[in-house]
Amino acid sequence: MFDAVTKKGLTPLLGILKELGNIGIMFLQSIYWTFRRPFKLNYIFKQMEFIGVNSISVVIITGTFTGMVLALQSYYGFRKFGAEGLVGTTVALSMTRELGPVLTSLMVTGRAGSAMAAELGSMRVTEQIDALIVMALNPIKYLVVPRVIASFLMFPVLTSIANFVGIIGGYLVGVKLLGINEGAFINKIIKYLDPEDIYNGLIKAAVFGIIMSVISCYKGFYTRGGAEGVGRSTTEAVVMSSVTILVTDYVLTSLMF
Repeated sequence: MFDAVTKKGLTPLLGILKELGNIGIMFLQSIYWTFRRPFKLNYIFKQMEFIGVNSISVVIITGTFTGMVLALQSYYGFRKFGAEGLVGTTVALSMTRELGPVLTSLMVTGRAGSAMAAELGSMRVTEQIDALIVMALNPIKYLVVPRVIASFLMFPVLTSIANFVGIIGGYLVGVKLLGINEGAFINKIIKYLDPEDIYNGLIKAAVFGIIMSVISCYKGFYTRGGAEGVGRSTTEAVVMSSVTILVTDYVLTSLMF
């Protein structure tokens, strides 16, 4: 009886480990097929447009208002100590190190990651992926690799946009609305914001892009259960990608800073 209870308790853990192993296998397969001919650049460009270009408006809105809120909250905190000039530094460091890559990744995961899982899931339940295999076409090469490469390339670009508009939003609130000295605001950013802060944030974004694309493609690729299964896979892809991004963010932050 004890063995049965122990086995029952370990079943969820074993299921999680099995799924993580399968995701890791898909990631390794993606790396392998990335460097195998033929190179379908048009597929990659199409995904870059879908993941990157079509997400710019969402990223701009998210980054701008995040920077504005940061400036507002920082101002009220620093005003108690007469350190209003540090608002610009706080906005810049917060955006480049953490909020830029994390919030951008989460927003794009909700928009593009869900679409990836739904599209591949629909292809699976309608047997289009099986048709590719029958035609001797590797589905990882044609369906997963372009999405992984596009996410890896576009997440840092989108994060750069979010960082820029976030700092601009902080400037507008801090200098134009709250009356912080413009010279102090800008000089503090130049003094305390190092290139490493920007680079490390972009590295984070690239890693998050890989995480989102691999998990979303995996969930969609192995969808079961018809239309209901597609919806379930889409939800699981967004939730799992978001949680993994947040956990990975902590690990990367502890290693980088």
